[in-house]
Amino acid sequence: MPILEILDYAGVAVFAATGALSASRKQLDIIGYIFLASITGIGGGTLRDVILGATPVFWVVNPIYLVVCGCAGLLVFFSAHLMESRYRYLLWLDAIGLASYSVMGAAKGLAATGSPIVALVTGMLTATFGGILRDMLAGEPSVLLRPEIYVTAALAGAGVFTAATYFAAPLLVASTLGVVTAFAVRGGALKYGWTLPTGDPRPGRHPNDVM
Repeated sequence: MPILEILDYAGVAVFAATGALSASRKQLDIIGYIFLASITGIGGGTLRDVILGATPVFWVVNPIYLVVCGCAGLLVFFSAHLMESRYRYLLWLDAIGLASYSVMGAAKGLAATGSPIVALVTGMLTATFGGILRDMLAGEPSVLLRPEIYVTAALAGAGVFTAATYFAAPLLVASTLGVVTAFAVRGGALKYGWTLPTGDPRPGRHPNDVM
């Protein structure tokens, strides 16, 4: 199986598992698990394909991706109670999915347009949009709004993959470098609390206070 296809299935499966973990935290039924797993697993790739005009989108062309999401949802449904901290697993699985999908998204953007800038954008969107949908639907605090680095990790992975490809590195090498970079940045942020400098340090006021 080609490396990019492996990354595609891995990204879908791992993100689907994080969606199912969110369903577990909300004590949903088995359909809720499968629904959140599917939305999270295919969300980023769907947005990528729509932006690139690659329609029908990937899971319509190959419904096995939906089967992968459903299996991930079922697996978590029967095993989530064994986990000591579901949210910790969610964050680390999300980091793995982000790393895989940042490279997969960049590769598809680069193949479709030849533009490194587009590759960065599609890599970032593919890697982050599923998690954003998951948190929004599950009513969880958005992982995008956590203080530690998130989007930057996806951009780093997509950027390293794109740069390595530009310098004619073999696909396996470029993909490995991109995945390792994205996971190292996101993993370091989770473990050590890495952040980027913020803007105005003053918190926003409540809307009622400024009317």
